[in-house]
Amino acid sequence: MSYPSFSQHGARRSLTRYASRFRLNHAHWIALSVAIFGGTALLTYTANDAEAKRTNELTQGLILPNTPPGVAATDQPTLQQADAAALEEMVASITPASQLSSKAARSAQLAQTTASNTGNWKQAVVNKGDNLALIFSRSGVDAADLHQVMNLGAAVNTLKHIYPGQTLHLRTNAAGRLQELRYEESPTLGLHVRREGENYTATSIHRIPDRQTAFASATIDSSLFMAGQKANLPDNMIMDLAGIFGWDVDFAQDLQKGDRFTVLYDELFLDGERIGEGNILAAEFINQGQVYQAIRYTDDEGRTDYYTPDGHSLRKAFLRTPVEFSRISSTFNLKRKHPILNRIRAHKGVDYAAPQGTPIKATGDGRVVFRGVKGGYGNVVIIQHGSTYSTLYGHLSGFARSVNTGTRVRQGQTIGYLGMTGLATGPHLHYEFLVNNVHRDPLSVKFPDAMPIEARFRNDFLKQAQSMLVQLDQVRGRSTQVALRGN
Repeated sequence: MSYPSFSQHGARRSLTRYASRFRLNHAHWIALSVAIFGGTALLTYTANDAEAKRTNELTQGLILPNTPPGVAATDQPTLQQADAAALEEMVASITPASQLSSKAARSAQLAQTTASNTGNWKQAVVNKGDNLALIFSRSGVDAADLHQVMNLGAAVNTLKHIYPGQTLHLRTNAAGRLQELRYEESPTLGLHVRREGENYTATSIHRIPDRQTAFASATIDSSLFMAGQKANLPDNMIMDLAGIFGWDVDFAQDLQKGDRFTVLYDELFLDGERIGEGNILAAEFINQGQVYQAIRYTDDEGRTDYYTPDGHSLRKAFLRTPVEFSRISSTFNLKRKHPILNRIRAHKGVDYAAPQGTPIKATGDGRVVFRGVKGGYGNVVIIQHGSTYSTLYGHLSGFARSVNTGTRVRQGQTIGYLGMTGLATGPHLHYEFLVNNVHRDPLSVKFPDAMPIEARFRNDFLKQAQSMLVQLDQVRGRSTQVALRGN
């Protein structure tokens, strides 16, 4: 056998000399060729096997499960479609082109992989005294995952306010690592947390319900609450009704037997099922023969308020009473005999008796100028409303956490809780109203009006108001006929 020659540093040498040194013959060359071929095949097999494993691992982490129990598949259809598309693209990018003969083949592969990873969902019902740490521990979820999820910020704040009876749906892998979390805060609000690699993403779910207009009408025999319940109105809507007319009607002392109300409101539906009530759209309240009407209107800038049919705001600068549905135990009286001091001492406010702990509301927008203990008032809050008006709230059992001296508060905001601190014989609120530092009777003082509807929205409002008034007339007439037939 002859071998090629090569030159090294100008000297030409024959490969024959090297071949003869190692005594290579035909058998040696054959063995060497077999070894090289076998090694190449082994490396190729190992590489393909590693690639297949990597493909499987990546698809495992991207597969979406079946919709968990109790969560409708329509909650996030667009999100699931996007995930499937992203997964298909990922599978295509990590699978050899020779193995992807068609889009149908890729879809079949995706469906097969998805079907094998739909398990491991756990349903965790929130018990009394539970928190997320207890729920994760009870469900066998790694505590490190809870820390990561709660570090997602405002997106997961809703998980800080879970209540007994609510349900969390958790999906974990074999090692107990959280892959997905679904939480339904209400029929229309929810949260979806899922793992993406080593991190988590959070998506808020907001379903928009269908709305239908409903109505209710009732005559008051004993109280607004009893009449509202008789008309099948929920408690929160009765409170809303009182709030709408609360500037003109004192529900603590002005109600009389025979007063009546009519309400148009939204009923909410999801997937054809009624899920609750929406907002009051229009209302009428007849108190001692005086008719009050309210129309809800939202302008093009998103501001919503209730107005009279001619466009004046029903809202006054001050609420008439700072406590809902309380009883007046002592009126404004400058010659009243003090029940504890047993001597004549001017009572420069109104006392509202109610259960201990009843929330106290700021009657107007303003700034807290005093929060603390003040002599016979006990715990007291004083609010300054501009340069002219101020209000005082005494005998509180405690203060709202967000209220401090210097805090700005909004009308209707809870500032404290009813109690009997200071000189008090029982739980009640002592409320004072001052105009230019002069005490005035809160029950009779005339409050300034809020701003009417803006001129640029007036025509649109009047059209809507006319439609609502027609519906109120129809409901009132229908209810009157029913009442007459009942008699």
